[in-house]
Amino acid sequence: MTAHLDLAFAALSDPTRRAIIARLGSGEATVKELAKPFAISLPAVSRHLRVLENANLVRQERERQFRRYRLNPEGLQTAAEWLDFYRRFWSESFERLDEHLKGTKSKGKTHGKVRASRRKS
Repeated sequence: MTAHLDLAFAALSDPTRRAIIARLGSGEATVKELAKPFAISLPAVSRHLRVLENANLVRQERERQFRRYRLNPEGLQTAAEWLDFYRRFWSESFERLDEHLKGTKSKGKTHGKVRASRRKS
């Protein structure tokens, strides 16, 4: 799983590849269709697609002489599960920290009141 995760995040580190993933989110497309919004050559787009394929994020299907690409939900699921684990971890950690800080704050107020009453005596 670690190797797949490394490949997925390395592939997603490039803005062109993220844009290709976003485009494929609305449906399958050919290399030519995917290349339209970019000022790069068709071979360059094909190289980006090869990286995404190696990372298991997209799938290629041949349709006569055309290659159509679509998202591979299984590959995206691996990255999503990893991110979800750490989202939960940090969310729970922040909640515990918040509870701790609220407890410390209320103890500090009580402690301060005791000191103030001692000074009056």
